[in-house]
Amino acid sequence: MTNECKLVDLAQAFPLLAIDMKYATADNICGRPIYCEDRCLLHPDAAAALEKSIHIAELAGYRLLVYDAYRPQQAQHHLWQACPDPAYVVEVSQGSNHSRGTAIDVTLIDNEGRVLDMGAGFDEMHPRSQPYYPGLSHETHRNRLLLNAIMFGGGFTGIATEWWHFELTDSLHYPLLTDRFACYPLT
Repeated sequence: MTNECKLVDLAQAFPLLAIDMKYATADNICGRPIYCEDRCLLHPDAAAALEKSIHIAELAGYRLLVYDAYRPQQAQHHLWQACPDPAYVVEVSQGSNHSRGTAIDVTLIDNEGRVLDMGAGFDEMHPRSQPYYPGLSHETHRNRLLLNAIMFGGGFTGIATEWWHFELTDSLHYPLLTDRFACYPLT
């Protein structure tokens, strides 16, 4: 595996997939766009796993909504500047699995396009974002468990601090990729 592999454009590969690339908008932890382009890319291995998860979600009567996928390494500087907490943001020197093309941030939507209640928003860096945070409603826990099952069924695993983040189990075996699109300069 080289750092030059061809990534899959999810909008082209899965035209019915709902995509809202949060880092191409101001609706994220930085409060401003980070990505200069609104592109949703994944490593081919992760895209194959996502295809399975998409079908599993359909079986359950839901659809996936993607918030982030491949992330240029330059973007990690923005996120670390906004939240220099390794519990939520991987240190720049380590490199994010998003920058390997093997991680994706998702939620579930119903057939009318309504986002299911997950008890905390995307990029809400708070203990209640932990997948099994106590004190949330039964409905919220059910929604998070359903999302976990759908992503696990495709071949992804979650992390302990963010209900929305999923990655291939062997992500660290993939190299960090060269940046595929530009990010805005740090402020």
